[in-house]
Amino acid sequence: MASTVSFSPTNVQMLQGRSGRGHSAFGSCFAVPRAGPRLRSTAVRVSSEQEAAAAVRAPSGRTIEECEADAVAGKFPAPPPLVRPKAPEGTPEIRPLDMTKRPRRNRKSPALRAAFQETSISPANFVLPLFIHEGEDDAPIGAMPGCYRLGWRHGLLDEVYKARDVGVNSFVLFPKVPDALKTPTGDEAYNDNGLVPRTIRLLKDKFPDIVIYTDVALDPYSSDGHDGIVREDGVIMNDETVYQLCKQAVSQARAGADVVSPSDMMDGRVGALRAALDAEGFHDVSIMSYTAKYASSFYGPFREALDSNPRFGDKKTYQMNPANYREALIETAADEAEGADILLVMILLYIRTVACYEDGMFMFWCKTMVLI
Repeated sequence: MASTVSFSPTNVQMLQGRSGRGHSAFGSCFAVPRAGPRLRSTAVRVSSEQEAAAAVRAPSGRTIEECEADAVAGKFPAPPPLVRPKAPEGTPEIRPLDMTKRPRRNRKSPALRAAFQETSISPANFVLPLFIHEGEDDAPIGAMPGCYRLGWRHGLLDEVYKARDVGVNSFVLFPKVPDALKTPTGDEAYNDNGLVPRTIRLLKDKFPDIVIYTDVALDPYSSDGHDGIVREDGVIMNDETVYQLCKQAVSQARAGADVVSPSDMMDGRVGALRAALDAEGFHDVSIMSYTAKYASSFYGPFREALDSNPRFGDKKTYQMNPANYREALIETAADEAEGADILLVMILLYIRTVACYEDGMFMFWCKTMVLI
């Protein structure tokens, strides 16, 4: 892109940078007029650093027509010598490979690598987990030093405000539900005046432009601590659980959730959620599926934060075996086909990511990082 540089046509002094070479104001040095009578400035249109530097170094006073006449006559300025870097002694002399594609071409310089970088991480990419409870005061989570269950009115708003201050605008809610509200069928999950819907409405009122993710699963609301309804013989009932999850997701969408996130690992739940949301007019609410969630003891601190540990048994009949990577591909394909907008593979869970602005750059670290 061309830019405009103004300078006096005479009495220009070059100031050299560390490299010892003169450049224009675009490079490591800049040009200033020498002391003397002030002269009229001339504006010159330039399209690169080299052209700007040449214009400043050689104010010959010749007109454009004179310069063009020299070019027509073949009187060109001498170009800098072309020097090819030498290979080390002993390098074999070969005939170059006949290749039309050389991917290294786009990696040969920092500028090219930056231009074609596919993934960049910024605060906008982070989703901050918020653990919430009914109390007014923040309560420390023993298994997560430095992390708290946030009072849904006060501590919650402070935490969101601080996160937004460093560019984090996406949040996922995880509730600690009172034991008295837990039932075998998890009916509190779709209470429109429950903790999560109230929190969504509060956050959307205070920060209407943030993105709110919600967790869709029954374990925080279940008296059994499982992600689904438990039959008397200990079997987790799949289709009946999905029915409850659909009511939960619709309740969250009704409160203003932007993305519902089924973490239950029931079969067919993504397609059922999509149908339920669309039937209620929530076509714009996204689904982020926990598409490959493994049965792991590393969930311990997280379950303590939600007070949702299973009262008996484990979750191996619905969460995946960590040894099965091909099974993860099956789950991923199924969720995509059913209409998932975002696929989440649980490898690492950043319980609390902190960002600060220091010395002109964003710095991120994690207080507690749990392998999933």
